[in-house]
Amino acid sequence: MYYLPEPPYFLIIAGLFIGITCGSAFEASLKFKVRELLKKPVDEMLKGSGLQIPFLGICVGICVFLSAGLEVFLFDRWLSYAISLPMTIFIAALVWTQLENVLKQLKFGGSKAIDLDAF
Repeated sequence: MYYLPEPPYFLIIAGLFIGITCGSAFEASLKFKVRELLKKPVDEMLKGSGLQIPFLGICVGICVFLSAGLEVFLFDRWLSYAISLPMTIFIAALVWTQLENVLKQLKFGGSKAIDLDAF
């Protein structure tokens, strides 16, 4: 008798919940810390700012959500994590680098430096 395991619907919901709750914590931390960060030197902007933990939580939630979503489509668990973990790490590195660049632009040029309507 062949047994098909149940799809990890709980992990999809848990990953989505983790990502959303950590995302709201990241948003609140970012709004609170931006005022303080603009008073510090540029190389100290994101170091020790308290943004790493919520950002890491977002990344964990996204990785769990992606891997559980891939498992629903009959991938093995190890293959699902092998696909979603590098993708999550790569996207997280890109987002963190972009956040650093935006904060540097905000520090040197003010809010007019980040005028999105100009693009």
